[in-house]
Amino acid sequence: MEATIKVNETLMISDLRATVVNQDTFLDEKNFINDSRGVTISQKHHLKSHFLIHVNEKSFSCDICGKVFSQKGHLKEHNRTHTKEKPYSCSKCNKGFSQRGNLNKHFRTHANDKPYSCHLCDKAFSQKCHLNEHFLIHTKETPYSCDVCGKIFSQKGHLNEHSRTHKNEKPYSCNKCSKAFTQKRYLEAHCRAHTNEKPFVCGLCGMAFTEKKDLKRHCFIHTGEKPFVCDMCGKAFARKSNLNVHCRTHRNEKPFVCNICGKACSQKSKLKEHYIIHNNEKPFSCNMCSKVYPRKEDLKIHYRSHTNEKPFVCDMCGKAFARKGHLNEHYSIHTDEKPYSCDICSKDFSRIGNLNEHYHCHSNEKPFVCDICGKAFSRKSNLNKHYRSHSNEKRFVCDLCGKAFAKKFNQAKHYRTHTNEKTALI
Repeated sequence: MEATIKVNETLMISDLRATVVNQDTFLDEKNFINDSRGVTISQKHHLKSHFLIHVNEKSFSCDICGKVFSQKGHLKEHNRTHTKEKPYSCSKCNKGFSQRGNLNKHFRTHANDKPYSCHLCDKAFSQKCHLNEHFLIHTKETPYSCDVCGKIFSQKGHLNEHSRTHKNEKPYSCNKCSKAFTQKRYLEAHCRAHTNEKPFVCGLCGMAFTEKKDLKRHCFIHTGEKPFVCDMCGKAFARKSNLNVHCRTHRNEKPFVCNICGKACSQKSKLKEHYIIHNNEKPFSCNMCSKVYPRKEDLKIHYRSHTNEKPFVCDMCGKAFARKGHLNEHYSIHTDEKPYSCDICSKDFSRIGNLNEHYHCHSNEKPFVCDICGKAFSRKSNLNKHYRSHSNEKRFVCDLCGKAFAKKFNQAKHYRTHTNEKTALI
């Protein structure tokens, strides 16, 4: 048996020698060359081990998970993944590694050695495998697919990180507040919140950030760059997350559902704001009149009533509005469009809010109640007008004599005393 192995070895090396000689390649007694890839090997037994790669022979099997290897050394290194053994330690930061090769690669991070450069964008890497994965960005290849949800990735590391979301695995934990994260970089960014460290500084305005990605997004403000473009309508965004949310409007996708009333939202933040309605929370308070609101956006709109700001302007007649929704509804006046119809009397309305208020006429319902005197109204706008009688607020001022009125109707009626107009108000 031993003689047979000896003969086979001799034949294998003899074949390699013959091939190499035919290719006019120098081969001495101390350097063995594998003809298929031109790999030079200094020792005969290493050549034998290397040859197993080409014949795809894997005779060494892990007795824990069954994985097979072509070389005994590879099996030995693999066993460390089960034992968590890390015999190779960095002399600078004490980080441990299961393989010597990984330690050597790690040393480059301290030396800032990046010998592998992309010939397309000149980005440099400390490891060749990182360069190979980087090339996929340019080729748009996504070879790694999640077997749970089908999401695809260009890098295996990103797939591994994504897989933790399905298993709810969070291996990286903060030693100060015990908050856990799926990725190490998220933990590192979180730790800066405790130290108030902001190492990423904008070179134009000096604003500092805890994460590099936040600085990158911020720079778009200065450059006006919007690299994320919707392939359906062409609208561009500075953030990829904003593009993802926008794309849901085309698909009419609303994945975030309220478990109390079933209302669906396209954004998680919108669902969070919606829950405040059920809790009757109003955490946002106006510092000018102390009025409170459940959403920050509502407070922002309310401030415009104090500043008289109306940023949304009709491009057909020039009329301005404090809310974008009001501008959209206003456009129906120009188009004479009344898309909202009452299913009881078939009356049509240009605004859905007007239709909802109209339904109270049929039910004689008055859901809007004054919390001061208890008077009820079928329309919220009428309740708001009524509140002015309690506050003595007079918002509508005559621009000719300065006299103020609580109701717009009374202002218009007064205005006719200056113009001598006696036309009935409709």
